[in-house]
Amino acid sequence: MGGLSRFNSLAVADAEGELLACCAAPAWAREVVAGRPYRDRESLLAAANAALDRLDWAEIEAALAAHPRMGQPPAGADRSAAWSRREQAGVATADPSTRAALAEANRAYEERFGHVFLIFASGRTDAEVLTAARERLDNDVATERRAVRAELTKIALLRLERLLA
Repeated sequence: MGGLSRFNSLAVADAEGELLACCAAPAWAREVVAGRPYRDRESLLAAANAALDRLDWAEIEAALAAHPRMGQPPAGADRSAAWSRREQAGVATADPSTRAALAEANRAYEERFGHVFLIFASGRTDAEVLTAARERLDNDVATERRAVRAELTKIALLRLERLLA
């Protein structure tokens, strides 16, 4: 059974569980599951994107809580942890000075905004991630919340594509 037909046929709790590995916002998972069955991949992705746009900040914070600090990928064996390690591959090989600078940027970011620094890290180098973290420290809260939502959306949709593969 293909990825989309498998997803459409899962029990509600199982489908929500699969989606929570993509984005740990329960309201998002419930909304996407409630829209089944999807006729094609594009309609599922469009519904997932629209549901992400409707998340309130508390739901986004719930999703952020499931993400590891940049440069500190999780050691777990679940799908979300494996995806985080894959997405952070460009940071995993950082030299000690870059790792230390990234740890400091993470600390400063969390102190300023109250949550982990989130970035779509797939395909980015350690230097690019560090530069982005430092630049985003200058954002005001509203601007940063928009940036976080955009990054979370990119991550969730990439993971959903992987789920369907």
